[in-house]
Formats: sequence, C-alpha cells, structure tokens
Amino acid sequence: MPNTAKGTFDVELTPGQTELDGAVSRFDFTKTFHGDITGRGRGVMLAGGDRTAGAAGYVAIEVIAGVVNDRRGSFALQQLGTMRSGAQTLHYEVVPGSGKDELAGISGTFQLTIDDGTHHYELAYEL
Repeated sequence: MPNTAKGTFDVELTPGQTELDGAVSRFDFTKTFHGDITGRGRGVMLAGGDRTAGAAGYVAIEVIAGVVNDRRGSFALQQLGTMRSGAQTLHYEVVPGSGKDELAGISGTFQLTIDDGTHHYELAYEL
C-alpha cells in the first residue's frame, strides 16, 4: 500500500550560465519543505524554448534531504516539464536507487500544484 506525504515548499531559483550557445538556460534551485516532508531540496534545471510564447520545456534533478513521515534520509527526484500554448504538463519521479538511510529503497511519484503562488506537493511512495 502506498504512503503519502503532503505539504508545501518554498523555492529559490538562481540563474546560471547558459548552455549550448545560449539555447539552453541553466538554473540552480533550493527548496524548503514544510508538512509531511521537512528538509531541503537542492537541484539543477535545464530549460529551453520560448516561455514568453508559452512553448518551452525543462528537465531537472534534485536531492531532497530531511524527514519524510518520521523517516530520516534523502532521495533524488527527476523532473520533466513541458509547456504548450501556455498549458503545463509536469512529471516527477523518485530516481530508482537514490534513497539513503531510512529512505533506502524508496520509489514513487511527486505531484505539484500551485495555488495563488503557493507550491503544494503530494508524494505517493513505497518503501
């Protein structure tokens, strides 16, 4: 039976050097998690396309370290986001083999919704 962790997070994006002759933007980011996950995420995002025209995409990987429902450890998330005509599709998945300490063996998916600027998450996972 899957477990669930829900809450919110704050995110800070820091632009980095562009890649591939400026066609790809790079961002470093940090997240502070509140709720069933308490801790911090750190990651790297690569993005391309034309956000102002509503057509873009990104890939990212981040490591979350902290506590998930009373289990301490860390795990990585891989992310894929696509924007077409202003509509977004997001996919987050726990990276297989990335769990450490009490989160070793974790698998699952991560859902994100943004409501009035607040980032809400729901992690459905198995250990």
